Amino acid sequence: MKKRKLGSSGLEVSAIGLGCMGMTFAYGPAPDRGAMIALLRAAVERGVTFFDTAEIYGPLANEELVGEALESFRGKVTIATKFGFDIDPTGANIWKGLNSRPEHIKLVAEASLKRLRVDAIDLFYQHRVDPDVPIEDVAGAVKDLIAQGKVKHFGLSEAGENTIRRAHAVQPISALESEYSLWWRRPEEGVLATLEELGIGLVPYSPLGRGFLTGALNDKSKFGKDDTRSALPRFTPEALKANQALVDLLAVIAKRKAATQAQIALAWLLAQKPWIVPIPGTTKLHRLEENIGAANVVLTPEDLRDIENAATKIDLTAERYPEAMENLTGR
Repeated sequence: MKKRKLGSSGLEVSAIGLGCMGMTFAYGPAPDRGAMIALLRAAVERGVTFFDTAEIYGPLANEELVGEALESFRGKVTIATKFGFDIDPTGANIWKGLNSRPEHIKLVAEASLKRLRVDAIDLFYQHRVDPDVPIEDVAGAVKDLIAQGKVKHFGLSEAGENTIRRAHAVQPISALESEYSLWWRRPEEGVLATLEELGIGLVPYSPLGRGFLTGALNDKSKFGKDDTRSALPRFTPEALKANQALVDLLAVIAKRKAATQAQIALAWLLAQKPWIVPIPGTTKLHRLEENIGAANVVLTPEDLRDIENAATKIDLTAERYPEAMENLTGR
């Protein structure tokens, strides 16, 4: 597996990471725990060194899963996790609200260290910007944790340019985790330029559009109540049908490159900047291997021009989140 550095921080990870959320949360009933532990270890065996989790995934169960699966690889892999929410550990109301108060951040760090079975958190993101806590205080709290040896790198998630700059001035940011794909290109409207200027890496989550860009979904796809996509505007039958043209474009390029649609979507991200590291999630070994294979797909300037020219003519419809959730992003 090829490696990449997340900006100028010196944090080097595999070019393709693994998003672990779906292993305990979000896309229907949680898969078998033993199978997910095996999958995480298979990822390491295949060269993946970058794993993404969060206390809210589960809640708490995802960190515990990742910690157990990767304990024997301590020092050989990079585990990113996140803080920023008040969590009901019963799972009855996991989104109790945002909470990035410095004292809370430090409590979360201590708990995450135990669940992940590590001595230091490799990359600690603020999951969402908290409007009630100055970002300077957040960065200062993580700076203290870094000084204490409990955290190695600081990150933000779904933050806007101004917030990134203010936080970075207090504690250098190694990476921003935000949604970015051919289906969601909002980071191109200022965020990418800010990251490049400041030497910050980008970690795109949902780089395959929660499965849409793989070609596995269409307007007939059904999502259960325990699948978060059932509440997302982009996954209504009407929106899926309207946005199908983008999947069709990927299919054309995939045929040309003897690759899959998912691999083209990931290769496109890798081609945008050398400091971009996507973290597609999966619960299946064959999908993991498919995603990893994207690191070996080379898109030529002609390929990229063809994708760009065709993509700009596609009128994508529907928002990615309901309004209340979207309001938590881009601050």
